[in-house]
Amino acid sequence: MTNRRDIERFLRVDHAGERAAQQIYKGQLVVLRNHSSGEEIQHMMEQEIEHLETFEALLNERQVRPSLLDPIWGAAGFALGLVTASMGPKAAMACTIAVEEVIGDHYAKQAEQLGEDEADLHKTISRFRDDELEHRDIAVSHDGREARHYRVLKNVIQTGCRTAIKVAERL
Repeated sequence: MTNRRDIERFLRVDHAGERAAQQIYKGQLVVLRNHSSGEEIQHMMEQEIEHLETFEALLNERQVRPSLLDPIWGAAGFALGLVTASMGPKAAMACTIAVEEVIGDHYAKQAEQLGEDEADLHKTISRFRDDELEHRDIAVSHDGREARHYRVLKNVIQTGCRTAIKVAERL
């Protein structure tokens, strides 16, 4: 049986992550809407909005409060998207690679921890993990790994993501 506190933590952090993710893409679209990658960014944002709406419904259904820092996750995501897109389309895609790798791993670990009593949540998280990894693959195909200072950019963003996960699980 899955512990209620674990479920609350999962839902809270996942909601916070999806809040940030859709805002990253919104920020990128401010700069890159008319670029050749604009359609892909729009597609990824739409999937993130669906994920966010799903977690909002789950928070309400299970009476779990969202992260106390919810507005900050949105603002930080938008700023990250805007800044990386301003650095160029490859940097925006490098951001996507970095974020989606961390989130893909995060969702995989959550799915492993869920008991049989949470089959529906397991299915949802597994599907979202697959979407996130698809986003990573899209970013790779759009030359994200060719961004200037790719390794530094990726490491900084991934460190930020991992830190945000730890904070959002608690607050």
